[in-house]
Amino acid sequence: MSQDAQSLISDDDIGRFRRDGAVVLRQVFSPHWLDRLAQGIERNLALPGPMAIHYTGEDAPGRFFGDYCNWQRIPQYRYFVTRSPAAAMAARLMGSKHAQFFHEHVLVKEPGTEEPTPWHHDLPYYCVDGDDTVSFWTPLDPVPEQVCPNFVAGSHRWGKLFYPRMFRDGENYDYNGSGYEPVPDIEGEPDDYDVLSWSLEPGDTLAFNYKTLHNAPPNPGPGRRRGFAHRWLGDDVRFCERPGKSSPPFPEMGVDLKPGDCMREDWFPVIWPPGGDEEGAAA
Repeated sequence: MSQDAQSLISDDDIGRFRRDGAVVLRQVFSPHWLDRLAQGIERNLALPGPMAIHYTGEDAPGRFFGDYCNWQRIPQYRYFVTRSPAAAMAARLMGSKHAQFFHEHVLVKEPGTEEPTPWHHDLPYYCVDGDDTVSFWTPLDPVPEQVCPNFVAGSHRWGKLFYPRMFRDGENYDYNGSGYEPVPDIEGEPDDYDVLSWSLEPGDTLAFNYKTLHNAPPNPGPGRRRGFAHRWLGDDVRFCERPGKSSPPFPEMGVDLKPGDCMREDWFPVIWPPGGDEEGAAA
């Protein structure tokens, strides 16, 4: 394990991550990395990828922009993914021997944006299954607690899969398979859940398991809320099929795997330990 990861993530951080499914990590990314991400996000906004979505209605205030799977075409994203401490941090949090990069997801809420991000957890969207997972949500702007993503502590240990939901309207995906439940009414029954949230500064990052329920409020204030999410896979993660289209739609994009297969390293490179395929070859 790199000295960077050892010094940036304490044993207490690891304990909280495993217990709660979410933890805040303070000042783990220097301005060097944040500047690169900021440049990349501006490039992404100017040149959206094929899967970009504008969630804000035409006449609504603000702007809620989302895009993903651009790390190979945006040099600043690629540099961050392959050179920053993120991969070593992911391996340390997951307790994994290696960290394989899954994808990035940029979510920008400009000042005055009224759209929330609905309660959901990430695993049912994905063509992967396993416990050794971590998403980092790295803000490029100060984030007051009232607009910070919220997490239901311990929900990654419930042993449940909830229907994925459309970000635009909160409707469930049309998954015609068994084993999925509607997301509970967390805001309607607040006493039943331990909801975690924090005030964040640039350099901080949120780390959470793919199974942890979370949402994000609107951004009604005067400041931007640029978030760069980077998703990592650990030792026990394998390919799986969902009863509908996954998001990102990697099977439709050409990832040819069978349930139980290890994830292809040409599409999902092993970044930690160093020496793996840091470039990747996916289209």
